[in-house]
Amino acid sequence: MSGGHGHQHVPSRQELAAMAQKPLPGSLRTISLVLAAVGFAIFIYGAATGQDRAWQAFQFNWMFFWTVSAAGVAFAAVQRITTARWSRSVVRMLEGMVAFLPVGVVLLLVTLLFGLDHIYPWATHAPEGHEKALWLAKGFLIPRDLLAAGLFAGLGLWFVYNSVRMDVAILPEAGLGWAKGLREKMRAGFGHERRELHTQHSLQGKIAVAMCIIFGFGTVVLAWDLSMSADVHFQSTMYGWQVMMGGWVAMLMLFALLVRWFRDQMGAGEIIGEQQFHDIGKLAFAFTAFWGYLTFSQYLVIWYGNWSEETHFFNLRLSGVWKGWTLSYVVLAFILPFFGLMGKYPKIWFPTMATFAVSGLLGIWIHRYIELYPSIYGETTTLPFGLFEIGCFLGYLGLWGWTYTSFMDAFPKIRVFMMTSEYRDEVQIPVNAETMEPLPAHE
Repeated sequence: MSGGHGHQHVPSRQELAAMAQKPLPGSLRTISLVLAAVGFAIFIYGAATGQDRAWQAFQFNWMFFWTVSAAGVAFAAVQRITTARWSRSVVRMLEGMVAFLPVGVVLLLVTLLFGLDHIYPWATHAPEGHEKALWLAKGFLIPRDLLAAGLFAGLGLWFVYNSVRMDVAILPEAGLGWAKGLREKMRAGFGHERRELHTQHSLQGKIAVAMCIIFGFGTVVLAWDLSMSADVHFQSTMYGWQVMMGGWVAMLMLFALLVRWFRDQMGAGEIIGEQQFHDIGKLAFAFTAFWGYLTFSQYLVIWYGNWSEETHFFNLRLSGVWKGWTLSYVVLAFILPFFGLMGKYPKIWFPTMATFAVSGLLGIWIHRYIELYPSIYGETTTLPFGLFEIGCFLGYLGLWGWTYTSFMDAFPKIRVFMMTSEYRDEVQIPVNAETMEPLPAHE
């Protein structure tokens, strides 16, 4: 609820509950399951018949969907750290991305145990340098990557559980049957609103800080190990940050689309409007600029350094069959969104925001492809893109859609508690959750 004038209707808890618990079209989960079944059937066929490209497509799509989902949950954590109020009506749409994370960890485990030999040259032939051979040894790489992904997924689930708990506890029972027992557990022992508010807020603050640290470092490690390492002769200190920020930008573009769709689906025009559209559009514009800065800075340093162990990375991607795809992600992920979203109205008018959001998402997806494939195939006359790349994308899209919609239909889609509790703005002044007394002034 974004402030307003005296004549503005402020929805009651009951009205918000009706919006938050309105079910999504059942066809969404059906379509998602069909896409997942078809897409992963294509992957399984390729893997079973010894097609390396099936694993390569599996991996670059994993990087795309994982970084977007992890960024969404990390963004929700940022909202807690900053005690943001503007996003209370929309942040659950990002918290729902946590549903993909445990599935993502399982899919990563599949790659680490069975797919490395089909993707990375170092998995079958150890690199010459002692340090790289040590870093890329499977006995060291597999545990650290599982730790990076698993720890973030675990903290994300804990964080979102505590966020959802406050809404489930105050609203009538509703939602998909698979989560009925979980909702009952959330309600059990829920005390007075004011004490619960401060207890949960304090706990979430601690979890959120840990999440953001692990998101930053863990995503960089995963980028080194599962993307940059495909070219064992290339290394860049900016590579991991560019991968992480690409996922962050794609998440914001997806967020812009989801917010508009959910507003219409829930009939939530009174609580989701121009303010949220503009804020999300500004974030999408700002981080598109930052991603462009990182991308160009990496290129510029390598260009003027002119060391062959670095320049070969970009020379390859800017020549032959790779050139068009490399330039396309620059246009789609940076040029179009950056110049298109400079003004206010392109951010709040749906046709323009949707156009640039889809452009950004497609551009980052192509970037994930270009990060990996040229390092594997080198100078080739035929672009390795076809059935497996599209099939794995559809499989991941379906799986992501199924986990996301299953979560959003199992729990309230709006943070009703934080929008209606009479104590909601007390969180701007931290208190001791035991004594309920304000804490001393802090930095």
